[in-house]
Amino acid sequence: MASRKQSNRERGGAAEREPAPKRQASPRVLIAAGVVLALLVAGLVLAVAVTGGSSGEEDASSTANVATLPQGGEVAKLLAGIPQNGNVLGRPSAPVTLREYADLQCPYCRGFDIESMEQLIGRYVRTGQLKIDLRLIATLGPDSQRGRGAVLAAAKQDKMFQLAKLLYLHQGAENSGWLTDDLIASAAASIPGLDGDWVLEQRVAPDIATQAQEMDADATADAVQVTPTIIVGKSGERGQQVELSSPADYRSVADAIDNALSS
Repeated sequence: MASRKQSNRERGGAAEREPAPKRQASPRVLIAAGVVLALLVAGLVLAVAVTGGSSGEEDASSTANVATLPQGGEVAKLLAGIPQNGNVLGRPSAPVTLREYADLQCPYCRGFDIESMEQLIGRYVRTGQLKIDLRLIATLGPDSQRGRGAVLAAAKQDKMFQLAKLLYLHQGAENSGWLTDDLIASAAASIPGLDGDWVLEQRVAPDIATQAQEMDADATADAVQVTPTIIVGKSGERGQQVELSSPADYRSVADAIDNALSS
């Protein structure tokens, strides 16, 4: 629809008026306006380049600013100075090996890790007599799978035992959805030297899936029926399964280690 025009005649039949001149900006004003516009455009381009074209919201995939967990310091102290190589904790030449099959969702595994493993690390691993070969299996559901992938990714940066420990300390009810990306990111951020973004990316990498399948195959070969399953023996040998009476059954495992050391 065309816009309305004002009548060119006065009321009462007056003669036509000369059309009023249109308003125009002076050249000086136009130049100033052009400069301002150019500056605004330049600022917008710079802002897009800096933010990557985001709407100003924080990138949800980044772990740079996630909260850390309060237990990070005590976990670092427990494992400080102990060599790690992938899924093995301890001096590579240690004469005895403890192989553990565990599920991160298993409450018994959590209890053993807190009530027995810490003592074993202090007495045998730190002194170079024992190394721990941790084989994670995922039999309890999606949280187990998600956590295993993250911890195996951390193993590629030789931080497996720190991440597993922190996830145990924050373990929730089985298959309740407790093992979230946010928890993994916070746990990773609590471990000096561990790249949390890289862990979240790598947990679904093909080599991680292959390693998980190999651990499952090892569990079948070792006739694993429950978690945790603890096998102790001289390094390079098959070893014997240790029967645990409770998660706090440190004594049975220590006896098996002492027997292997003395044989």
